[in-house]
Amino acid sequence: MKLSLDEILKATNANVIKSNNNKECVLGFSTDTRTITPNEIYIPLKGENFDGHNFIQKAIENGAKSYFTADKNIVFNDAENIFYVPDTKEAYLQIANFYKNKINPYTIAITGSSGKTTVKEMMYSVFKNAGNTVKSILNHNNEVGLCQTISAINTDTKYLIIEMGMRGLGEIELLSKYSQPDIAIIVNAGSAHIGRLGSLLNIAKAKYEIVKYLQNDGILISHDNPLIRQINSKQNTIYFSLSDENLEIIEMTAISCKFRYKNYEYKLNVSGEHNIQNALSVIEAGLFSKLEPSLIAKGLEEFSPIEKRWDIQEINGFKIINDSYNSNPESVKAALKTFLDLTPNPKTVVLGDMGELGLNEEEYHTQTGEFLDNFNCDFVLTLGELAKNIQPQKLNTKHFDNKKDLVDFMRNNLPKGSNILLKASRFMKFEEIIEEISK
Repeated sequence: MKLSLDEILKATNANVIKSNNNKECVLGFSTDTRTITPNEIYIPLKGENFDGHNFIQKAIENGAKSYFTADKNIVFNDAENIFYVPDTKEAYLQIANFYKNKINPYTIAITGSSGKTTVKEMMYSVFKNAGNTVKSILNHNNEVGLCQTISAINTDTKYLIIEMGMRGLGEIELLSKYSQPDIAIIVNAGSAHIGRLGSLLNIAKAKYEIVKYLQNDGILISHDNPLIRQINSKQNTIYFSLSDENLEIIEMTAISCKFRYKNYEYKLNVSGEHNIQNALSVIEAGLFSKLEPSLIAKGLEEFSPIEKRWDIQEINGFKIINDSYNSNPESVKAALKTFLDLTPNPKTVVLGDMGELGLNEEEYHTQTGEFLDNFNCDFVLTLGELAKNIQPQKLNTKHFDNKKDLVDFMRNNLPKGSNILLKASRFMKFEEIIEEISK
């Protein structure tokens, strides 16, 4: 992402403290003093526990000749260009928005309580076959992540796919403002972050902020959620769901599925009805973008989940499905249903805490235990203060206080060839269970 000095001033309306007045000068941008180059402007961002202004001198020592500042008193004579703005993060967003509008890629924005990263990866797998496509990396779905994603586009970029996360009201609206999408997708609006937002209606409202700066000829593609329907005023909306009369599930195995949607057959090399539902949003985005169903089908079949999302590994005689990137009441039930319905015996589920569920967090875990009583498996193993509330009445359940005891039990009690599902919120670090089993 590079702009001229005139473009930078136009984007940010910054006050010039010092300038080399070189109208031909074209500069990039960096927020990291460790990798900054002389042709990049340093943007010092502020967070709860850090202030990039403390590293402006380091940026200059490492070669940077220009920087932004929200403090007019921070002036280093070695710099060629110094720009004052009231808020450096807002300036970064303004620069990213200016650059995006200059390149003008077709933009698809994705949010949801769960599954948004999966949908983003599915979307990329489809659209990359239609033209040069840039996507949000990993789970970089906040304001800084948005700027980093936009900075990766170039004049050849045809499609831009942006994942949008949030922890409170107003955050997705801000991302929408600076990305101005052509397609807005709400994967779902479930109970994730209910501890912060207080109600399912507030969660739906927060997700719906994605349409605030949708292009006039753009479209909302949303899971058919009654709360979204209640607040939606967009005429150009497509709702998708597993109950759609145009959907027919043809085949479901433990590792793949086939389905027909709007008279065309699709295959996913990952299982679960929730993944079919995710794919419906991608199909609708592709069709709205005038992609051929054959190209959409090719991209969906090429899709493979990223680390910790239904990641299947065979380790020391166990087949382990690691789905521990995140967990909430909806996603854990979807994962359990897929695993317990489709995976052969012997099978064990290992469940950890679900985070950010608010005052009813214990009840949500209790309901997970009640849900498990609809299925059969060899063991239900739980880890964590909240997960101890997962107590199905009909299954062999055991709770552990630490990962070492849990893994020791698995080694000594699970038969070789066992299928094991790991599901928990990211802070539980369930990858450490796999590391221990691998020893």
